[in-house]
Amino acid sequence: MRRALAIAAVVILPLVNTPVAHAAAPDDRQRAFSAAAEEFQVPESVLLGVSYLESRWDAHAGRPSNDAGFGPMHLTDAAAYTGTNHHAEGAEDPRGDDSRPMPAPTRTPAPVEIPASLRTMEKAAQLTGESHDELRTDPAANIRGGAALLADYQKSLGAPLSDDPGQWYGAVARYSGAAESEAAKFFADEVFATIKSGEERVTDDGQRVRLAPVPRLSAVATWLEKLGLRPPRRDGVECPRTISCEWIPAAYEELPPDDYGNHDLANRPTGQKIDYIVIHDMEGYFGPSIGLVQDATYGASWHYSLRSTDGHIAQHIKTKDVGWHAGNWYVNAKSIGLEHEGFLAEGGTWYTEAMYRTSAKLVRYLALRHGVPLDRAHIIGHDNVPGTLPTTVRGMHEDPGPFWDWAHYFKLLGAPLHPVGGPRSGSVMIRPDFATNKPHFYGCDRANPEADCPPLSAGTVWLRTAPREDAPLVKDIGKHPTGESLYSVYDHSARASTGQRYAVAERQGDWTAIWYLGQKSWFHNPATARTAIPSAGLVVTPRPGLATVPVYGRAYPEQEAYPEGIPYQAVTPLQYTFSAGEKYTLAGPAAAEYYRAVTFDPAGHRVVRGTTRYLQIQFGHRVMFVKADDVRVSFAW
Repeated sequence: MRRALAIAAVVILPLVNTPVAHAAAPDDRQRAFSAAAEEFQVPESVLLGVSYLESRWDAHAGRPSNDAGFGPMHLTDAAAYTGTNHHAEGAEDPRGDDSRPMPAPTRTPAPVEIPASLRTMEKAAQLTGESHDELRTDPAANIRGGAALLADYQKSLGAPLSDDPGQWYGAVARYSGAAESEAAKFFADEVFATIKSGEERVTDDGQRVRLAPVPRLSAVATWLEKLGLRPPRRDGVECPRTISCEWIPAAYEELPPDDYGNHDLANRPTGQKIDYIVIHDMEGYFGPSIGLVQDATYGASWHYSLRSTDGHIAQHIKTKDVGWHAGNWYVNAKSIGLEHEGFLAEGGTWYTEAMYRTSAKLVRYLALRHGVPLDRAHIIGHDNVPGTLPTTVRGMHEDPGPFWDWAHYFKLLGAPLHPVGGPRSGSVMIRPDFATNKPHFYGCDRANPEADCPPLSAGTVWLRTAPREDAPLVKDIGKHPTGESLYSVYDHSARASTGQRYAVAERQGDWTAIWYLGQKSWFHNPATARTAIPSAGLVVTPRPGLATVPVYGRAYPEQEAYPEGIPYQAVTPLQYTFSAGEKYTLAGPAAAEYYRAVTFDPAGHRVVRGTTRYLQIQFGHRVMFVKADDVRVSFAW
């Protein structure tokens, strides 16, 4: 049934063109790259390629990345690192199994120390005479700093300041800051692949930059051997060979008096099919997060950790086993969790291109291996995971948040978010232009949480009760039972995110209304700068004769399916319903399953399967489930 629904959902209809922004843009940044390349005798293609892997040539208005890197060249500054991991931004139980609730973790993470190899801003200042402030905030100065570092690395390797880009492989690898040979090689290989293919884009501050392709490039990889980097512990990892990946196992041990941590052994996909890959951010740094997942008492675990500066990956749990990461036991039992170094909003930090690329390569590998569809209903954020019960909805996490670039990520996955259907299609996909879409938020500064965020590129749109800018935000009775939705970066209540599909309720001028959490919700979608594209596909509506339909946060079996000795897990509706006339987009069927795993010895683990048919829908910002017998499925053209 899944295959049939999937095929129906991607019927090829006439495509419409997405408007192209920035037809003309200034080229100051291009000239800055040319000038710095000439000054420090670095091939311009190498300078452009390194910068693209670090920042995609964006300046980010002087704000640091998740690895305290600044500007187009990602010059790292130890002073920008904050003290410790925060890790969680909500009150969620990561295991998400109300049959065995977990106590809150008590461990205090260790302070963070930035590796000496990543303190590049200080060296760039020495080499160029630029101040730290200039290197942080002036893109041209930042590019000079990066060029000076590359030239310095080249000289330290005893390599010539050659016009041949291929001679710069070792310097490029060192620029990654990686301690592992595979991580440095991955970074350099991606840089030289970018140089070969070429790139062109308009940056977050409206600068057009172009890297002309160098198709006959031949990189001299022997320079990598002179860096003396350590090989990673790769035995047993489940990663493609083209990325840097090592095995650092999560803790699995018994805890007194009658508990264990920090994941469950299983036999997936033989026992249960893996349906989801969940994208998280750590709300912290790579090193301390590794320490947390190695601590059985911490009470949370995930399958992979990804480092920001170079995309290096540590695998902690075999994909056949179940991590405690999503706050929903049904989703945990059917998912793989990836934690990315960084913060949802800490000062408006941003994710590096190197991490986006290695993450996409890993996710594509895992999705193909386990049959997970490459769409936003199955490659989901932690913020898209539903609460299990009405009481858990408010505490669910919000990462990776609005500043994760889903459109770019899916392009790297090889599954770009294309329009399907005509301009009056009955369903749409949220798809604002990430670079220019900068909605208002507050809450990016932990020290001043009420302060407005700086203008930040984001992949979300605000949803309102009427088609006008001053209309109130729509309400989420689960997140705010008695209050209003907030413009906080940590509140998804009235936001729709890139790649999510919704049924159209109405159109008025430059505004489009979608069905969202049981209400008509409006977002600005002008013809000159579309924030959504046509996305014809399957939708559900209440079965004739039903006034309302309940929705669920998990697709658990009916009571009759449970064998003796396994307690029944109640099928409890969430606080939401939807009514006749409303429509919600369909992702496909969801198996009625409960994975019973409450013992350290996996011999007693069981999968309970029911006959109730569930369907997964996009109900709000989070995915949810309905019973198939409660709805009618149709196609929204």
